[in-house]
Amino acid sequence: MNEDGRTPADIECWLTDMDGVLVHENQAIPGAAELIERWVDTSKRFLVLTNNSIYTPRDLCARLNASGLVVPEENLWTSAMATAEFLRHQEPGGRAFVIGEAGLTTALHDAGFILTDQDPHFVVLGETRTYSFEAITKAIRLITSGARFIATNPDATGPSAEGPLPATGAVAALITTATNRSPYVVGKPNPMMFRSAMNRIEAHSETTAMIGDRMDTDIIAGMEAGLHTVLVHTGITQPGDIERYPFRPDATYPSVAELLEQL
Repeated sequence: MNEDGRTPADIECWLTDMDGVLVHENQAIPGAAELIERWVDTSKRFLVLTNNSIYTPRDLCARLNASGLVVPEENLWTSAMATAEFLRHQEPGGRAFVIGEAGLTTALHDAGFILTDQDPHFVVLGETRTYSFEAITKAIRLITSGARFIATNPDATGPSAEGPLPATGAVAALITTATNRSPYVVGKPNPMMFRSAMNRIEAHSETTAMIGDRMDTDIIAGMEAGLHTVLVHTGITQPGDIERYPFRPDATYPSVAELLEQL
């Protein structure tokens, strides 16, 4: 299926989701390694996107390598990096109180931010393996005192071997209930995530595609950012699910292996 007239051959720059498109449970999805290799060999501009704000690009590079995918650090774009880039424009050299891991704190440091609990401009909530009640309480008090509330991503739960874990969206809801302030969420499905990624690789929406496995994040955000949207069925959204949505991807493939055949 190809809805917008653009074909894979017309695409100059590629954005792709990571989980459900390139990897599944730390295993490379068939065709993913070859797709990345093709992009690298042909000098295509591309970024691998993730809403997970825990890891730095170096961490992610190592994790993907262990899965059998060789992705250069400069080709990774996380919700933490998108958040840091957004805040750098909002308040250059600003102050932030951060709940999150190295992926978020490193990105904010690199963007010139001072991390502090003393009169911060922003409270920035990201993913962490261990949410501290003390830190959440501090965030609530700072937001009530006037700090602006930012979240890296809206995901309510994350996966673990034992089952779902509460994630950024769930903790943001707790803070919102306590403060009556909703966060500005930078990650998918906010098209801001894609626009910042395109700025990173100097891409234009008319010649950029987004590959995703979720209609409710990847495809809708790609559509709203004006990109050619490609849905694969190796993750969340299965063929029968598409009918439930009032919008459609521009193209669908069983996996990236079939997409690779069109390049």
